[in-house]
Amino acid sequence: MQTVPVFTIVLVLFGIVILSNAIRILREYERAVIFRLGRLIGEGERGPGLILLIPIVDKMVKVSLRTVVMDVPPQDVITKDNVSIKVNAVLYFRVIHPHKAIVEVESYLTATSQLSQTTLRSVLGQSELDDLLSQREKINHQLQQIIDSQTEPWGIKVSNVEVKQIDLPQEMQRAMAKQAEAERERRSKVIAAEGEFQASQRLADAAKVLAEQPSAITLRYLQTLREIATEKNSTTIFPVPIDLLKPFLNVEMKKSLE
Repeated sequence: MQTVPVFTIVLVLFGIVILSNAIRILREYERAVIFRLGRLIGEGERGPGLILLIPIVDKMVKVSLRTVVMDVPPQDVITKDNVSIKVNAVLYFRVIHPHKAIVEVESYLTATSQLSQTTLRSVLGQSELDDLLSQREKINHQLQQIIDSQTEPWGIKVSNVEVKQIDLPQEMQRAMAKQAEAERERRSKVIAAEGEFQASQRLADAAKVLAEQPSAITLRYLQTLREIATEKNSTTIFPVPIDLLKPFLNVEMKKSLE
């Protein structure tokens, strides 16, 4: 039985190592940036699928094209109206030019995180507290535009920035609660006053109609008597002035003359 030479075994193992370093398989969302002897090959982007490299000569850096969701740590911010708050946010971005993300910046993840923190402090520091609470969408859009314009040279596209939470000091929370309570009380008083005004208008209109139509006063008087008798469930005797019956008597006299 012949034994395999040690040289052959070493050669086979070396060949396996060379092939394993020369063949790469990239997923659909991955791209490879290739450096040949330290130089970028063309745009340097290959993939997805099977990638063949020259062992020892080529070096590959793999970049993901999927959207990255990055939390911006809470930042201490002093607003334009001198209110100290703590704000955090979330950043959505993706790499659109892998070779720029590798060549133009040392670590695009760290750089984007630091840039988002400084931009968050800068933009929110130029706004008043009321604007931060009531115009959140506008602030988010402004942050997105600023960060996206600064990360564009790195081949990174920032799609969205959302301010997640604004933590207010306790004294500010109490002051805002008092303000909200005062606003609700003011609205209730305005509504009550508006109701009284409308009711007085209706009463004035009713009084005007009754003044112009004497028979309406008579009918209203009789209806009141009926309501009192119904509610009290008893017999009530009221003297009826002859003046109240005159309209009816006049109508009967006209009918008899006709």
